[in-house]
Amino acid sequence: MQLGMIGLGRMGGNMVRRLQRGGHTCVVYDRSREAVDALARDGATGASSLAQFVEKLGRPRAICLMVPAATVDASLAELEPLLEKDDTIIDGGNSHYHDDIARAKRLKERGLNYVDMGTSGGVWGLDRGYCLMIGGETDVVKRLEPVFSTLAPGAGSIERTPGREKLGGTAEHGYLHCGPSGAGHFVKMIHNGIEYALMAAYGEGLNILKNAGLGKAMHEKDAETAPLRDPEHYQYDFNLADITEVWRRGSVVTSWLLDLTAAALASDPKLETFSGRVSDSGEGRWTIAAANDEGVPAHVLAASLFERFASRGGDLFQNRVLSAMRFGFGGHVEKQ
Repeated sequence: MQLGMIGLGRMGGNMVRRLQRGGHTCVVYDRSREAVDALARDGATGASSLAQFVEKLGRPRAICLMVPAATVDASLAELEPLLEKDDTIIDGGNSHYHDDIARAKRLKERGLNYVDMGTSGGVWGLDRGYCLMIGGETDVVKRLEPVFSTLAPGAGSIERTPGREKLGGTAEHGYLHCGPSGAGHFVKMIHNGIEYALMAAYGEGLNILKNAGLGKAMHEKDAETAPLRDPEHYQYDFNLADITEVWRRGSVVTSWLLDLTAAALASDPKLETFSGRVSDSGEGRWTIAAANDEGVPAHVLAASLFERFASRGGDLFQNRVLSAMRFGFGGHVEKQ
């Protein structure tokens, strides 16, 4: 099958390579000529403009956008006038599902199809495959299934879920038509909210282990310092690289995120190459907003999102407020 790809960054470029390995043909476009040329050397058909890109695609066209969520509408504004009835646009980035619903409705009025494709796999997707969460009209998604099945990891060597043979479907192959427009990105949004929480749990647990030797240190005895009641209870010097490695072997907390953590600690035990400033790309915020709209609790997911805000200094002023109040009511001077 032929697919057009716009956006050849870390995800888009490797998705093209994976599709070509699977026997598909790809036409590619990016504002970076170097990115286009690199994929052309790998067998893709390059285009130097959007008009040329569209012209090189057979009808009905299938075009995937792998661009930042903030630039999707601008990309669509340039692309739409060049398309014809029955052409399909796939948004494989991290758009808000509200935007998917609006785009699908608008494009349908022009006879164009829109599919939202939540994509997980990161820089490892080329070899491991991409987990795909798809929203859109059933017949359109079905037509594109050869692309989805090639991008997805397939059943692979993962042990089959008991009872799965009675259920059928594509989920165990790593791709799923989740529902109508917006459904794919809604599921991916929640996926990323959960990801935030899992990452935070590992980080907090390992931080407690890292500080479990606190009892060996000298402790100031003053009104500003809570005493360590039993220093003998905190006399450990844990090797975090070894702990994360042993957890990978048969424990209930094993995961790919743990694998990545173990690899990082093996090469940089104190993680000194990282500042600890953690970004968020929006999905965590949208997850909490959805929980609020639905009236359901999301205590852990919310805490993990706020932890990311704090990592970037978002709590600095509120901590100053605390210091100001302590100084005001008790004359407490900040300790250095």
